[in-house]
Amino acid sequence: MLLAIDTSAGTAVAVVDLAGGILAEASSADTRLHAEVIGSLITEVMGGIEVTSLSGVAVGMGPGPFTGLRVGIAAANAFAQGAGRPVVRVGSHDAIAAGYYAAGGDGPLLVVTDARRREVYWSTYSGAGAEGIPVLEDGPSLAKPDDLPNLPGYHRLDAAEVPAGALGMLAETMYAEGRNFLGPAPLYLRSPDVTMPGAPKRVS
Repeated sequence: MLLAIDTSAGTAVAVVDLAGGILAEASSADTRLHAEVIGSLITEVMGGIEVTSLSGVAVGMGPGPFTGLRVGIAAANAFAQGAGRPVVRVGSHDAIAAGYYAAGGDGPLLVVTDARRREVYWSTYSGAGAEGIPVLEDGPSLAKPDDLPNLPGYHRLDAAEVPAGALGMLAETMYAEGRNFLGPAPLYLRSPDVTMPGAPKRVS
């Protein structure tokens, strides 16, 4: 079993099992309360599940805004360290695409999520490959809504949340298929709002 966490849009948490599917799932669509709800959502989905029964923690690495995304990544790292389990990292858009294909969708897909500042994140997929793993074609990238690529024949999916259940099942499938996971660098795609101050001005 895996605990799956994503905070690239709202806050979503799930417990999944490759054979048993999505065992528990909970989410909050509020994009401002990641830190306030992440603990209670983890407690809710864990329920009577023993931490020792988990094989690891899957976390969505974005794309997502800096402030929200880092909450989920920090929570996943802290939980995994406390449980003595590894962390596996998955693209959040990949999870959205995996959920779409698992629900019966097919063909080329354009995934779009809110990046704030009147911008969006986008990724394209050519379809579902082996065992339903989405085949990334382009992205993730950042753009103004009017600058999104014109892609005739692609189904456009504007997602307000990343389904943690789909993220966890994708991670389970990727592991079973021997696929590589993402590295530790989050997919912010732009610099954070807060920057380090410059050197103090000289006073003559």
